Amino acid sequence: MSIKLLIAAIALAGIGTPALADMPGKGWISSAKVKNILAKRGYRVTKLEADDGHWEGEATKANIKFEFHVDPRSGAITKMERDHS
Repeated sequence: MSIKLLIAAIALAGIGTPALADMPGKGWISSAKVKNILAKRGYRVTKLEADDGHWEGEATKANIKFEFHVDPRSGAITKMERDHS
């Protein structure tokens, strides 16, 4: 198989492209609102993306790194864990 055909096959299969589930859905709060919610609690968001039906990201507070999930409709923080990496 030529390299051009291989690249075309990968593109058609969707390999290496983000899944539709990893895009903000209809009715989701904006990424700016997520950042504002966390900022009010003293966090500085350093990474934010839509993933598996929720907002997911990384933030810092008092020089400590955290990983978080936020409900995309209510804005409730559903996970906030210290990043031990």
